[in-house]
Amino acid sequence: MTDLASPDGAASLRRAALARDAALIRRVRAGDVTAFDALVVEYMRPAFQMAYRVVGHREDAEDLVQESFLAAHQYLDTFDIERPFGAWLNRIVMNRGANLRRSRSRRQTEPETDAVSTAPSALDDTTRSETRDLLVRALATLSEKQRMIVTLFDVDGLTSTEIGERLALAPGTVRWHLHEARRILRVALSSYFGG
Repeated sequence: MTDLASPDGAASLRRAALARDAALIRRVRAGDVTAFDALVVEYMRPAFQMAYRVVGHREDAEDLVQESFLAAHQYLDTFDIERPFGAWLNRIVMNRGANLRRSRSRRQTEPETDAVSTAPSALDDTTRSETRDLLVRALATLSEKQRMIVTLFDVDGLTSTEIGERLALAPGTVRWHLHEARRILRVALSSYFGG
């Protein structure tokens, strides 16, 4: 029995997913509409997570995912079925999301919270707001790819291998971008945190 946590087990799962997706894509190309529905069901959640990381707003992320799936369907004939569908879809989400961010003015909204907490003091609000603004400005100095990698690694808790699969990058390349991004962030935030 293959241990799914082992490199061989993970590779086996990736090969199975690749084969499943290739079979579904062949069916879509042959005119089976329900096969594309199966791809949507499989990749909706990761696509939404990626979209939300790119645009930062729930409604925009939902629109972006819908638009990305439509584009994927439209260009499915150009897709190489030897490659992972999820990585290709993530690239569509990232590219269209970057275009969306550039074309729309940035909306200032507070993130949704699930829990009700005690009301913070005005000083707490100001400090939190200043820190958030500083972090947003520091993140803006990163390339789109580095910002995405830092978010997926530090916020979502994905490994470099998982990020590499989502972004179609080698794990070593992911680690290099993460290292460079953290170096840039350290410099940008050093004055605020006292060197």
